[in-house]
Amino acid sequence: MKPHLLKRAVKAAGSMAVLTAALLFTDPAAAQDRTITLDEAVKLGLDNSKTLKLSQARIDQAVSQYNQAKDRSLPTGSASFGYNRAQIPANKLNVGEESLTLPTSANAYLGTVSLNQTIWAGNRLRYARESTNLLTQVARLDAVNDRDEIAYNIINSYYNLYKVLQSKKVVEQNLNTVDAQIKQSQRFFEQGLVTKNDVLRFQLQRSTIELNGIDLENNRRIINYNMNILLGLPEDTQLTIAEIKEAPATPAPLAAYLDTAVAHRPELRQLDLRTQVAETNIKSIQANLSPTLSASGSAYYVGISGNPIPKTGNFITPISLGVTLGWNFGALWTNKNKVTEARIQREQVLISKGITTDNVKNEVNQSYQNYKAAVDRINLLQTSINQALENNRILENRYRSNVSTATDRADAQTLLYQAQINLELAKADAGLAYYTLLKSTGTLNK
Repeated sequence: MKPHLLKRAVKAAGSMAVLTAALLFTDPAAAQDRTITLDEAVKLGLDNSKTLKLSQARIDQAVSQYNQAKDRSLPTGSASFGYNRAQIPANKLNVGEESLTLPTSANAYLGTVSLNQTIWAGNRLRYARESTNLLTQVARLDAVNDRDEIAYNIINSYYNLYKVLQSKKVVEQNLNTVDAQIKQSQRFFEQGLVTKNDVLRFQLQRSTIELNGIDLENNRRIINYNMNILLGLPEDTQLTIAEIKEAPATPAPLAAYLDTAVAHRPELRQLDLRTQVAETNIKSIQANLSPTLSASGSAYYVGISGNPIPKTGNFITPISLGVTLGWNFGALWTNKNKVTEARIQREQVLISKGITTDNVKNEVNQSYQNYKAAVDRINLLQTSINQALENNRILENRYRSNVSTATDRADAQTLLYQAQINLELAKADAGLAYYTLLKSTGTLNK
């Protein structure tokens, strides 16, 4: 690059240096710092989740509907009491030589109490209870799925924040290294050993690093704010990662994860329950062909005097008990299409389960392969660290022997530090990949 172009670039980036320093090395005075572990973050997030509270409300609603289905098997009862007053303006009736004279007005009271109990209805009430009970279990699995999603989002944010904080360390290390190179190049420039163009190159390199630092700080603030919302912490809390859990170095065979997913994924368990709901619905519709048997009891009070509680002789109280057997035989030719529709609905659920099972297996396989690749990356980076250590040792010896420059020595230290940070980032990626694999098998919160 030509010297005048380098000067313009450095001048344009100069005003950015102060901002970068503020972003990288200062914290707001009002903000509070908190170091948090992964387990603490997950617990806080689950306790604070409004989604889980909504899921619990849905479970409560499903339980209420189940209780209502149970209530439908209880006897029904009703009571009523009525008053009637009749005015008779024309109250005389002549029948031949005889005549009948009625009063000009009359009062009447009618009270009823009845109790009804279904004895047999083709098990329709039992099928209603079974269906609502299964739907209650579906609602509970919805909550399990929501819980897994929330826990995974927290884990994902936790690891992402860790990686951003580690990357910021790289920026700080690189800035220190470049500052040392700038200082040395300026001293060499004063001694006439290098040109001004060489100094400008290092200054431009520093500006590029500062730009990367601004992006990282912006990402940190976004992730930090989102985590505060997820965990229910004050919005200005500055989070620091306490530790990350390293994933197992050797994963189990893929078949084991696939079997676990088929047994534990909430979506598949829900579809099993919905299949049972569809089968129960078929039985309930078929029960329409059965006759119904019910028992009832009624008591009446009929009073014709002006006093609602008259003396004996002014009212009657008939009591009736009965059993009713009924059969809607029209269902013999109107019910078959309803049964056909219910069977089609069951078949749709079975097809949906097959599709969902295939999708789950694909998800598990992808998560498994990503996890294995992350573990392999750790092993490879461990080798690169050994190489960086050896390179750093050689250049340190050469520097002490005045064979290499301070710039070469600083570059070797930077490469070693970069390799160490890359290893930490790879461990974070492997840890997140492991939790992603657990989520795909439905065992994240197990």
